[in-house]
Amino acid sequence: MHIQRHWLVLAGLFGLTATMLGAYGAHGLAATEISPERLAAFHTAVQYQFFHALALLILGWCGVRSKVITFAGIAFVLGILGFSGSIYAMVLLGSKGLGLITPAGGLCFMLGWAALIWAGCRLGGKNE
Repeated sequence: MHIQRHWLVLAGLFGLTATMLGAYGAHGLAATEISPERLAAFHTAVQYQFFHALALLILGWCGVRSKVITFAGIAFVLGILGFSGSIYAMVLLGSKGLGLITPAGGLCFMLGWAALIWAGCRLGGKNE
């Protein structure tokens, strides 16, 4: 098996920060006068960051090395930064201009999952 440490490190980084941000959202941010809509958006960003940190963990452990798998990992990282990151910034900083980045981050998530579908079809029962 070819463990890919870079995906494991990124999974750990994003999992750790999602845990920290989730705790802040539940305890620190919820204690402020933030609107329920903004708090819900913050929690959505945390959830998506967690889901994609787990996806990166799986990529690190799967042992498959291919350009398509690498593309999926990069897409997940960009999705976390773009989707979750822009929502965090909008909620915490109140900057609405970053809202244009959120859909691009979501598109990166979708491209990453589509790349995994492509990789699965290409493998055809053999390990590259």
